[in-house]
Amino acid sequence: MRQAMIFAAGLGTRLRPLTDTMPKALVRVGGQPLLWHVLMRLRDAGFERIVVNVHHFASQIVDYLDSNSHFGLDIRISDESGQLLETGGGIRKALPLLDAGEPVLIHNVDILSNADLEAFYLSASQDPSADAWLIVNERSTSRYLLFDSDARLAGWTNVSTGEVKSPYPEFDASLYTPLAFSGIHLIAPSLFPMLCQWPERFPIMDFYLRECDKAVVRAWKADGLRLLDVGKLNSLADAERFVGGQGNARPIQ
Repeated sequence: MRQAMIFAAGLGTRLRPLTDTMPKALVRVGGQPLLWHVLMRLRDAGFERIVVNVHHFASQIVDYLDSNSHFGLDIRISDESGQLLETGGGIRKALPLLDAGEPVLIHNVDILSNADLEAFYLSASQDPSADAWLIVNERSTSRYLLFDSDARLAGWTNVSTGEVKSPYPEFDASLYTPLAFSGIHLIAPSLFPMLCQWPERFPIMDFYLRECDKAVVRAWKADGLRLLDVGKLNSLADAERFVGGQGNARPIQ
């Protein structure tokens, strides 16, 4: 059974004032909430069990899913109402709701893309050489993940500030391939025990960058990827065009 998790617990501060009265997941684009768009993409890709984490206006998301009979899917709620756990902590908390023997695809609720989620899941989940796969592409941004010649994650850099992160000593960022992360990734069951060794609250990217010398985290390069981060008010018009198929939306930065 294919399973996924949607990050829907964020405060959505960059979408205020809309998120003063609703969660970011229920902000509408093309007449439907962001959550609906991600759910339909996952359903079309063959995912049956989906965990949705909630925090900001959590009850609104629960009511929305209930009123739509969970769209015929096995949707489970990971309730973070008491404390927002960030992305890594969110996955860690949700693990009991997931099948411990199957990989889980992770998708941000505010990401719209044309990524082939089924092809990604099939190719990544059938590769025993990796513990996680990240959908990446070549695009202009200030922050890049750095991969070696085997597509294995080795570090991160902010080209605007010169900051570099890596678990490897004397790391030379210039020797690695910079690729931009999409907000979509897949975690194998082999990584679950490592996640449980981390604190209750942490970002998943911190985990990847601290553990990539021990866990194998690989790039899944998506050529022709169109991607939009619906994180700011001024991105909503682009999002409307994106879901309507009207040309190329401005890419995620």
